[in-house]
Amino acid sequence: MIAIGGGGYVPARILRSFLKRPGSANIPIQAIGLSLYESLGDNVVEEPGTKVTRTQWLDLTALGSMKNLVGKRILIVDEVDDTRTTLEYAVKELQKDVEAARQAIGEGEETQFAIFVLHNKDKPKKGTLPENVISQGRYFAALTVGDEWICYPWEAGNIEEHDRNAAEAKAKKAAAAQN
Repeated sequence: MIAIGGGGYVPARILRSFLKRPGSANIPIQAIGLSLYESLGDNVVEEPGTKVTRTQWLDLTALGSMKNLVGKRILIVDEVDDTRTTLEYAVKELQKDVEAARQAIGEGEETQFAIFVLHNKDKPKKGTLPENVISQGRYFAALTVGDEWICYPWEAGNIEEHDRNAAEAKAKKAAAAQN
């Protein structure tokens, strides 16, 4: 499992608990750091940027080498599929690195990538995913939502304020649905 940081860390850890089979070893979680959002100053909601920035890549000291991913089934986890730009970057770069490792060892089955996100925003996407990920049912979204900003509890600087804001937004949405 590969978590896209920072939003994919918590969902990946939760997924690991649900995917682990009794009597088997824990599923290892690798992390990659990618950033698309730009901070626009204090107290301003971040906006999507135009370029993915790689801040961290796979830890080859723990992984051994990239060849250890050849022929495996790898789940890439993030919190939200907004523009799809970050997911596209992650899949393409991981595919490129794993394929280079496969070519170097001269053998090995194809690595299968799958994607899990908590929220898929129902809107046109800027990025694309490999056709086989979609056609073979290897894209999973826990929930499809509208195009609205999502503030996850693990990102909140003040959890009480986060909870109040979430309750207010939910009440507004319910009132609007009744009108």
